[in-house]
Amino acid sequence: MDIGRHHLALWAIAAAGLFVLPSLVGSGILRTLILANYLAIFAISWDVLSGRTGYISFGQPFLIGIGAYTTAILTKRFDVPMEISIPAAVLVTMVGGLIVLLPALRLRGSYFALVTLALMELCYQLVQVIRPDITGGTRGMSGLPTLTRGASNGYYLSTGLMLTIALTAWMLMRTRLGLALSAIGMDEGAVQGAGLSPTRLKSFAFLASAFIAGLGGAFYTHYLGSIAPRALFDITFLFTILAAALIGGSGTVIGPILGAFFLTFLLEWLRPLLPGAERYFVYGLVALLLYMYQPAGILAIIERVRVRLFGDSRSG
Repeated sequence: MDIGRHHLALWAIAAAGLFVLPSLVGSGILRTLILANYLAIFAISWDVLSGRTGYISFGQPFLIGIGAYTTAILTKRFDVPMEISIPAAVLVTMVGGLIVLLPALRLRGSYFALVTLALMELCYQLVQVIRPDITGGTRGMSGLPTLTRGASNGYYLSTGLMLTIALTAWMLMRTRLGLALSAIGMDEGAVQGAGLSPTRLKSFAFLASAFIAGLGGAFYTHYLGSIAPRALFDITFLFTILAAALIGGSGTVIGPILGAFFLTFLLEWLRPLLPGAERYFVYGLVALLLYMYQPAGILAIIERVRVRLFGDSRSG
């Protein structure tokens, strides 16, 4: 069987399994799965830029926040329908993020990471002091319109969105453009020597990352029905996104999804055992140990087990 068709078949099987789940589990687990779906979207958005090009960004909450606040303000303050506010939020995220972050792409290594981290903190401060009558200030906004009602409907929507984004990203990374993005992470000089423009490639990766982050942020806001600056621009939120991509397997598409589901269910499993902030210490410790044990992530562990059990049959 062709490798591409084999992978598409696996995607179809996974999608079918996910859409059957509401008939097998309760609403509590479905709500946990919804959170895992949105974390997977955010992790994929980070991985499209950082996992492929090697430019480690700490500014993903900045992009997610732009999309979230744009649709929240439009719907809450100006009564704009969600059918308009969500596409507008994605557009504002791409344009606003490009204006602010594109110059930072000229930096490398820790300098780029520090600039993106500073932007996240700057955005957190600005939404509290600039027009709090519109942004909601430190309290944020509540009573936002929601896209669906009930755990099952919210699960189907978030799963459909996550799978659409994941499959699109997977198909994109199999093209020559996707291979060129991955090549930047390996040797940017070689990419430039091959006659390609690293700046244009990085700009495209950033726009794709911003598109996914803005879309995910807008949908997530209308799932919660509320928004708060500390929830979006918190270092814990940033850590969770990075951890999901890294321990799942960065530079892939399925890896961030696996990492997101693993971390979300780990946190929920720890909640009754450690109801306080201690669970975040255990949560982070488990993530760190797993990453130290297998830097290539959960996906590499699964692949190793698969090869031991069934052999390497991908060539067929």
